[in-house]
Amino acid sequence: MPVYLFATLDTKGVEAGFVRDCLHEAGVETRVVNTGGFGEPAIAADVDADIVFRAGGTSLAAVRERKDRGEAVTAAARGAAEFIRQEHAAGRVAGVLGLGGSAGTTIATAAMRALPLGVPKVMVSTLASGQVRPYVGDKDVFMLNAVVDISGINRISRLVLGQAAAAMAGLVKYSATATSAPGKGAEAKGDRPLIAATMFGVTTPCVERARAVLEDAGYEVLVFHATGTGGQAMESLIADGLIVGVLDITTTELADELVGGVLSAGPERLTAAGKKGVPQVISVGATDMVNFGPPETVPETFRGRTFYHHNPTVTLMRTTTEENRRLGEEIARKAAAATGPTVLVLPLKGVSAIDREGQPFDAPEAREALFEAVRQHRANVELIELDAHINDAAFAEAAAQRLIEMLRSV
Repeated sequence: MPVYLFATLDTKGVEAGFVRDCLHEAGVETRVVNTGGFGEPAIAADVDADIVFRAGGTSLAAVRERKDRGEAVTAAARGAAEFIRQEHAAGRVAGVLGLGGSAGTTIATAAMRALPLGVPKVMVSTLASGQVRPYVGDKDVFMLNAVVDISGINRISRLVLGQAAAAMAGLVKYSATATSAPGKGAEAKGDRPLIAATMFGVTTPCVERARAVLEDAGYEVLVFHATGTGGQAMESLIADGLIVGVLDITTTELADELVGGVLSAGPERLTAAGKKGVPQVISVGATDMVNFGPPETVPETFRGRTFYHHNPTVTLMRTTTEENRRLGEEIARKAAAATGPTVLVLPLKGVSAIDREGQPFDAPEAREALFEAVRQHRANVELIELDAHINDAAFAEAAAQRLIEMLRSV
């Protein structure tokens, strides 16, 4: 199977040819995909640009006629994702390698994000030393900093592009799936059924105890840090059918989406399990907080709110009574829309390590607004209310045991 090399061959053709030759020297079959919309390609492509644009719902001729570079990049990204998705479904993708600046990175990583975990993905980008979340998303993308612009072959670009080719060759030849013999890697635990759980620093004791209970019952637990990308990754794996049950203790990302924090997982958070009919136990962990960076990065509109400086780079803001009411309603409505077994569990003595009596975010009125909204909007979803704090062992054990019961009854 080939590695697909994505590049705008009108501007990055020489560089793509260098990477292709490096891959060939390493014994890796390669197909070069042209994603450029305007100039003539500097090298021959194995997949020409018109194929890419047609996969994106347009054509190369239409793109050139409109002469809009932004539209061209958007169409190429859409087409690259659809093209590689089809190739992978046909069993023809060993890996994807891309190189480029902002446009090339946008296009190539769209293709990478269309592929499942485990398929090698390497992106050489002039943007790799900055904020890469829009490009990586929830997938296993290797970002390699180009250091210099991808413009000609020189002593720096030769080194970096050569490293990219070598990395891809190594990933293809020595993939984790190829080397996971019995007793190694993923098979060491005997492919136990997978449970997804969500955790934050302020809910760690709960999830750690619950994980131990689930593992003792014969499950393998994947814990996702609720930092936006963590929640997105979990939702993606659930949608891919890899997860048999969900212990969604920490739904804090919904607070960031609602209020405008920096750790949102998007509006689709808390929907995948419901759509797939996967058994899930849902709680309200860390919904008492919205996340920002250093204090000076907090938007002016929030001045005067209650803050907790978690560390020099993380500032937490207490959610208000009204925000808690809206969060409770959203959580309950998403739970009620689920097609599979679903249970809501409320910790009446606090939803995070800093939301309990004597702690900085202790706010009984806000907590009660959250809980009451869940009660009112849960429809027929089972509700368990425990006179415990979320990090109490009794709460963790009760949530884990209820999930185990649900899994054993389906």
